[in-house]
Amino acid sequence: MPKQTYTAAEAARALGISLDTLRRWDRAGKIKVRRDSANRRVVTAAEIARVRGAEGSDTISARNHFRGVVRSVETDGLLAKVEIDVTEPARVVAIITRESAEELALKPGASAAAVVKATSVMVER
Repeated sequence: MPKQTYTAAEAARALGISLDTLRRWDRAGKIKVRRDSANRRVVTAAEIARVRGAEGSDTISARNHFRGVVRSVETDGLLAKVEIDVTEPARVVAIITRESAEELALKPGASAAAVVKATSVMVER
């Protein structure tokens, strides 16, 4: 059974934004959050889906598309290993060319998506 509510940190990861951005969006009324019994922010799955709505309109043939935040980028020669923290919580690791990592300007904390097709993982930004 999928989760119905997420902590602020989980919601931020799911939206590909920082926790500070989620807090600013809350104060500005751009996202609806509730408070739990300890006065911590919680976000419903429906609210995350609402905020992500326009984002899901991109067309791509790959069926598995994971939004998240870049955890690390390690380059070695021609390759770059990119780790992306994605929703649910999970992590996708991609081995891409160093040139692609540089073109996408990937760095820890940046928003990115892992697109999975067959046994390959591509990274888009």
